[in-house]
Amino acid sequence: MQIDLVQLKTFVVAAEEQHLTRAAERLHISLSAASAHVRNVEECLDIQLFIRANRHLELTASGKLILGQAKLLLNEAAVFTSFAREIKGKTEGLLVVGASSESTSSGLSQVIAKMRERHPLIGVDMRVRHSSSTRQAIKNGELDIGLILGRPIDTDFSYQQIDEVAFRVVGPVQWKESIERADWHELARMPWLTTADSNMAYSVLLKELFSKRGLELNSVVRFDNAAVARSLMESGVGMMLMREEHISIGLKQGTLAVSPLIHEKMPILIAHMRNRQDDPLIQAFHETAASIWPNAKSVSPNEQ
Repeated sequence: MQIDLVQLKTFVVAAEEQHLTRAAERLHISLSAASAHVRNVEECLDIQLFIRANRHLELTASGKLILGQAKLLLNEAAVFTSFAREIKGKTEGLLVVGASSESTSSGLSQVIAKMRERHPLIGVDMRVRHSSSTRQAIKNGELDIGLILGRPIDTDFSYQQIDEVAFRVVGPVQWKESIERADWHELARMPWLTTADSNMAYSVLLKELFSKRGLELNSVVRFDNAAVARSLMESGVGMMLMREEHISIGLKQGTLAVSPLIHEKMPILIAHMRNRQDDPLIQAFHETAASIWPNAKSVSPNEQ
């Protein structure tokens, strides 16, 4: 019995999620298939990769070492496939693109539509996920390219900035007077809605704003969906960061109040592994994207 790349990818995703059910959902396979993939990798290597702790998976010391090599192997497999496409001389294949559910206004759908017109032999799979998850999926080859909200931090990525998103701090309209007069310390003491994932752009930006001032937020509810958070905020649960396009709607509806202290921007980036920049699928995407995002510019981690 041998390990195939599909099974190896399942192991990597299970390690990232620390949960077999979530890994199966992310890979769009059954739980039994995901379990069989991980079991086969363990049997072929004759190594225990996970400790089953309650309902979670924890990597063993050997599993942690194997994980690093597995990611390298999956990335090299993607590069190999890219090389084969170049030899074949035809731009065809499947491009897997990751983006959040908040990216509908970015122009990504127009890029995909135009690319399908120009390159009918290229199929596209769209995967909805948070930016932190998109970064990991690009690294392990689960995604070919992704739309990321956040700073360019990965040195092995190639980045293009296509836009910026403005964020402000908002709260329930019934707190309007307190919000508008609050200083940084008073804002931090108010009830807050924060994300469950500390790697999300939302969390990173909050940390940049408050931690550097020595302040800790009074987090009362954590969320993993921005639409749910907006509903909680409007119901009077707590404060949150909000994208400016949603704020204008809330102000018209009279459901929120805005702090005058904070007006920050985060870049929207297109990212892929740097060693895949010559992949015909990646090139087809960028060539098409140039007509939708004419002001896109290359950026690197040391520029931020």
